[in-house]
Formats: sequence, structure tokens, C-alpha cells
Amino acid sequence: MTDLVFREATAADVAAVVALVESAYRGESSRGGWTTEADLLEGQRTDAAGIGAVVDGADSVLLLAERGEDLLGCCELRRAGEGGYFGTFAVSPAAQGGGVGRRLLAHADAEAVRRWRAPFLEMTVIAQRGDLIAWYERLGFARTGDRKPFPYGDERFGRPLRDDLEFVVLRRPTAAPAGP
Repeated sequence: MTDLVFREATAADVAAVVALVESAYRGESSRGGWTTEADLLEGQRTDAAGIGAVVDGADSVLLLAERGEDLLGCCELRRAGEGGYFGTFAVSPAAQGGGVGRRLLAHADAEAVRRWRAPFLEMTVIAQRGDLIAWYERLGFARTGDRKPFPYGDERFGRPLRDDLEFVVLRRPTAAPAGP
């Protein structure tokens, strides 16, 4: 079996990325992995316009992890102040638990340092996703204490099945060298 290859997404990848993100978080296919949000939200998780905006952004990049012809994972990196924002992170349910996510995160960390000398990565996770937050904490993320509201009423992010959703902000230092 071939090893993972990382590359930047292009406009030609947008539809495949949308399908990957949806399969990892929404609907019955997401229940094949452990990252499902199907008990919290229904409807879409993202759309072509949102993914396309990341691909086309001046201070953002969408990274892909592939093995052969198979798209196994993706993540967004965006310059955010002094640091980098890490999001749109998805691994195919069939590939979850095989190290793809860890390797993609390590690659994203290195890219944030290379591109922006980012001293940290920051992300948001739905507060009710304790298992997912614990996984990120094992990878060096820590809760900042900040919380952000869930965008109720904006179906681009799904239809909530609960009325208490919110995001917690997580942050971890990158491997950025000290100094200017």
C-alpha cells in the first residue's frame, strides 16, 4: 500500500472535499467513523461555496491527504492574527483510526509555520463533542476558556437537533522557531 501524499486542493477538488466532509460528519455514512455529528445536527456541514472560498483565499489553503487515487483527509489552514486557524478537518470514516488525522495535523502544523511562522494553531469544536475534544487535547491542544455561539438559523452549517450547541476554542503551540 502506498503512503500518504499531501497537497493543496484546487478548484477541481471542491466537490470531492465537500463529499468527504459530509461523509465524516453527517448522515448515516458518518456513523462508520467516530467523528459523526449526526446526533447533534442534520443537513449539510459545508458546501461548495465555503470550500471554494478556502481554496481561492489569499491567506488560506485547503490541504489534502491522499493514498493513491483515494482522498482520505482534508483540513483548512487560514492565517488568523499572529497564528493559524485550523478547521474543515475531516478524515474518511473508513480511514479513521489509522493515523491519517494525526499525520495531516502534523503536516498542517508545518505548513502554518512555513507559510506564516505561526506560533500556534487555533480551532473551534462543538462543546458537546467531548470525545473529539479529548482527542485534540491528546495532540497538544488546550481549551482557551473562550466560547463562541453556534450559528443557529444558518443552514449552511446544518440544522441543530439541540438548542444548547456552542463552540469551545482550542489552541496548541506549533513547532515555529522563536524570534522574528
